[in-house]
Order: sequence, then C-alpha cells, then structure tokens
Amino acid sequence: MFGELNAQEIEEVLKSQIIGRLACYAEGVVYVVPISYAYDGEYVYARALDGMKVQMMRKNPNVCFQTDRMLDMANWQSVVLWGGYEELVSGNERDHALKTLMDRILPLISSETMHLSPQWPFPTDQTGEIKGVVFRIRVNKKTGRFERSAGNRFYAT
Repeated sequence: MFGELNAQEIEEVLKSQIIGRLACYAEGVVYVVPISYAYDGEYVYARALDGMKVQMMRKNPNVCFQTDRMLDMANWQSVVLWGGYEELVSGNERDHALKTLMDRILPLISSETMHLSPQWPFPTDQTGEIKGVVFRIRVNKKTGRFERSAGNRFYAT
C-alpha cells in the first residue's frame, strides 16, 4: 500500500533521522549530497566545511532536502522539504543550532563529519571553538510518502 504521510508522521520522520540528502542548484549545476542534520520542528540544522554545497547555497539559497526511514524495500517513509539556506555566523542562533546538533542521539560508531568538536561524544560549552559553516534550512513546504506491505504494523498510519 502506498500513501501520503500526515503532518504528524512527517514531523516524526524528520525528528527521528540524522542523515538526509541536500539538493542545491547554482550556475547550471545541480548537486545532491548526504548531510548529517538535526531538526527542531522549525529548521533543519547542519554544519559543513566551506566547500561546493556551501558555495552553491550562498549563490542560490533555495534548496530541497530529503530523508527517509526504511524497514525494508517494501516498508518505508520518505519526507521531502523545500526551504531557504541561512548561514549562522555567530551569536545565539549559531549556538542554538550547535546545541541542537549536539543533542542528537547518534550511533555509537559515526563518521568524523558528525563529530562537532575534539571532545566528541561529549558536548563542549565553547561553541565558538567549533569550526565549520553552521547553517539552517528555513522550511517552506513539506511532503511525505510511504509504502507499507500487508500486515506490517511497523509504520502504522
């Protein structure tokens, strides 16, 4: 069975996942890249190095983001959202973004890009020492779809 996720289910998927795909476009180039993220109900927060995706989003802040939750190929939920890139250079908004990222429940084994500070997995009180570009996506629109096989209650709607 295929269907659309309701607003509550969309929020649950966004809050439960830590990896998504960010799509950006600038100067005739489309770029899709996986990112680790945190979602607080209003924004998608992330941190990155000042590379291709950041340069593209600075040129065109309109982005698309997708994440999914999969039990198997016949039982999944997927959320797509559209929004605007906002770079958080300093101050309370950057601190809030970093705290939101630090408060995620992460897997025991994770990549270096998920480690926000040398003290990982322990949070630092000195968010100003955390390097990289901190940004958020201001969400404008969200949609969600699912597939559920007969008898599967894992993704009950």
